[in-house]
Amino acid sequence: MLSDQVKELIAKSRIVSFNWQYPSEAMNIFQQADNEGRYLTDKEIAKIQAIVPSLSQGLAQGKLLRDNVAQIVSDARGVVVDTYPGITEPGGSLYPTMRAEACWRDFWHFTRCISYGISGQTVNYTSDRGLAYMEQLYQELQVPLDAMVLGLEQLKVFSLKQFEPAERNDLEPYFDRLIASMRQFSAVD
Repeated sequence: MLSDQVKELIAKSRIVSFNWQYPSEAMNIFQQADNEGRYLTDKEIAKIQAIVPSLSQGLAQGKLLRDNVAQIVSDARGVVVDTYPGITEPGGSLYPTMRAEACWRDFWHFTRCISYGISGQTVNYTSDRGLAYMEQLYQELQVPLDAMVLGLEQLKVFSLKQFEPAERNDLEPYFDRLIASMRQFSAVD
């Protein structure tokens, strides 16, 4: 059972900021998807592309992440579990199962947030305020930051494998932005 404080922190830990320089009609589509905690739909991608044609490549790249997120998260999860044997076992920091499932869900949401940045071709897509609340949430829940950072790094590795080598360098900063932010979180003693 989650405490009221944890529920409040979850609600406030919105890590994407949509202060982008695009028409509000396009930004409202991004914001609605984020409000609902989901990826952009094909229909929404088409609408944004019609409003801001210059985002075509980024939208296609975000769609590719969306379409492959299950495998990307599964592969990243595998590396975390292999690197930290016992992390999901009794006594491990991702035990019981509901803690581990919350972690893997965060991986899915991190990839979703990164896909928004890529789709909007905005590297500076994170919210400092939302990240500060996420840090408090992770401290409160005693989330293993080393494992989460490794997970983010692996999301980057497995996501970039979906793209042509020529695209990878341009996409790295979107992942690095969130990785660097989480590396700055205070470790729980």
